[in-house]
Amino acid sequence: MIKEVPKSKQLILFDGVCNLCNNSVLYIIKRDEKERFLFAPLQSEIGNKIINYFKINTKKIDSILLYDPIKDKIYYKSSAALRIANQLDYPTKLLSVFLIIPTVVRNWVYNFIAKNRYKWFGKKGACMIPTPELQAKFIK
Repeated sequence: MIKEVPKSKQLILFDGVCNLCNNSVLYIIKRDEKERFLFAPLQSEIGNKIINYFKINTKKIDSILLYDPIKDKIYYKSSAALRIANQLDYPTKLLSVFLIIPTVVRNWVYNFIAKNRYKWFGKKGACMIPTPELQAKFIK
């Protein structure tokens, strides 16, 4: 169990240098009215701790992870994205309908986007630094 994550929250780990990922985090923050999520870059200390704890191969999974401290479980790729969407308000919540599609199909689409995300959306030189207003939503 990762004790840095309160049981009342879930942790979203994201690629801190990816523009698509950073914009997705800002989108989630704006719509997370019940404040269910905390955030950390994969490249952070907590990111490394979770990667090691769950023995995640970062050559195969390098974009988004969702850690649920109550279940002590990690979700990745399309399952993470759709589970996050399911906890946001309408209309984003509607995306969770895609959970009925077999994971292999969902992840094929997810992998295609993830593979091209730097080319399509760009890449930062360093991880996003949250504004002072957003700092409480991030774990280091």
